[in-house]
Amino acid sequence: MIMINRTQLLIALTLFLIGACADKSQEVTNSSHQGSATATLFKSGAEISGVNGIHFGPDGMLYATSVIGSTISVVDTQAKKIVSEYGPNQGVFGPDDVAFNSRGDFFWTSILTGQVAGFLNDGTLVTAAQLGPGVNPITFSDDDRLFVSQCFFDTGLFEVDPTGATPARSIRDDLGPGCGLNGMDWGPDGRLYGPRWFNGEVISVDVETGESRTEASGFNVPAAVKFDSMGRLHILDTGSGDVIRREEDGKQTVIATLSTGLDNFAFDDADNLFVSSYADGFISKLTSSGVEEILPGGISHPGALVIHNDTIVIADIQSVRAIDAATGEDIWTLRNIFQFAPIGTATAVSNHGPDLLLTSWLDNSVKVLNPTSGEITLSLTGLNIPVSAVKFGDQYAVTLHGDNTLSLFNDDGSIVSVLSDDFGAPTHVITEGDRLLVSDRVRGEIVSIDEAGKKTVLLDGLDSPEGIAVSGSTLYIYEGDTGQIKRHDASGTEVIATLNSGSPAATPAQPPSMVFNGLTVYKGALFATDERERAIYRIPLRHTSSKETRFAQ
Repeated sequence: MIMINRTQLLIALTLFLIGACADKSQEVTNSSHQGSATATLFKSGAEISGVNGIHFGPDGMLYATSVIGSTISVVDTQAKKIVSEYGPNQGVFGPDDVAFNSRGDFFWTSILTGQVAGFLNDGTLVTAAQLGPGVNPITFSDDDRLFVSQCFFDTGLFEVDPTGATPARSIRDDLGPGCGLNGMDWGPDGRLYGPRWFNGEVISVDVETGESRTEASGFNVPAAVKFDSMGRLHILDTGSGDVIRREEDGKQTVIATLSTGLDNFAFDDADNLFVSSYADGFISKLTSSGVEEILPGGISHPGALVIHNDTIVIADIQSVRAIDAATGEDIWTLRNIFQFAPIGTATAVSNHGPDLLLTSWLDNSVKVLNPTSGEITLSLTGLNIPVSAVKFGDQYAVTLHGDNTLSLFNDDGSIVSVLSDDFGAPTHVITEGDRLLVSDRVRGEIVSIDEAGKKTVLLDGLDSPEGIAVSGSTLYIYEGDTGQIKRHDASGTEVIATLNSGSPAATPAQPPSMVFNGLTVYKGALFATDERERAIYRIPLRHTSSKETRFAQ
């Protein structure tokens, strides 16, 4: 039996909540934000919040799953657009991979909940199995037998009854370490092929006996395998971004190199190869003349952002992105590779002198990133669900949702003190002079805390405040549940923009939808992330006198 740690459980709960409101984004019209005539789109992102498994259906459409987006998108690859979606309203939660049988039924896996489910061709929703977290790749054999494997949370390989009438049959439970098979396919020899993520190899399995053998090796981080109509094996290496074809003589040829953070691929009936990216959210088609974009990639799930050397740096869960603050041009992107990339899953970011401070409640860590080298120079691990962090003197001030505290840590990760434990859910923390400002999304407060731990309520009565920023004597607040961005100073409080609301937290005291919508000020403008639109908005600010004092106590 798999043991689920607190973070895994929280991810699963959050995923349901993300999914529960995913369809609402379709109801929000952002073309003319009410009360925000001056808010303009500065940077658009991907159309899907990270693309995982992809598979062509009998209708010729490409079905693309998104764990974070909690959707299965139906993509017309000729028109290069999404024509429909399956989401929580249809019973789909956090799908990781998808497969079709000969009758046109399609099934998917939910990696965090352990569910294997599907839609029959008449629209009936069925649950085939409820396995442990980690169910990931899924495939049908030619005779419509259904197989799934586990990755990252467990290492099993199973045959599943599509009707759910009989329990799943365990074929292997020792394909690790860390991962069983990832994106799988059937070889012309009738064996099931799949990559071993942590072993740099591709193996094949006899699904009747469980016997396995190594078929190819020497890869960086192999994520998926597929066979074309001629029976040639193709390997997707997410660690290098390479798409590799194994020739008849065993030679391995790199046929294309894309970015790292790739997830899966699929052949259409004409042997055209389509590739997905979980880090950038794109779908691309490989052609003889190069790479053709089907759905664009970019910002996938933006959270906190900060100005760093005239660039906007965004924590984007599976990447950290730097964008020119004047033009919106992409400057650099560092992508996560599960269990390999040192940046991990960044959910918040702040400045740390010439470096950047990354926070991840998914990894329970705070890390110092050298943006020039891409190296992590310091890592505080084992924290209790950290949501936001800043350098404060010689220490690190971190908001923790595990115990709802603002705590100070040393460079070695040891706790110095709990500055305050009087929070409902401390979310964004920033420095302002010799004090810290913290948003409390449960109590609806912005508070200041000095180095002695003295707490002062600066503003209350807010609706789930998340991102905060200060310019002179003016405080800016992003309310997560309303999407309202508010301006507060000595004259009072007013709404200056209304974007999309953020997705709610799994519980009131937990991080909102994996990330919180962020704010930062740069050259007379406020920049705000919009997680639902996967975008950044720019809001011009009133002229602020250089003589203005800091935000009032």
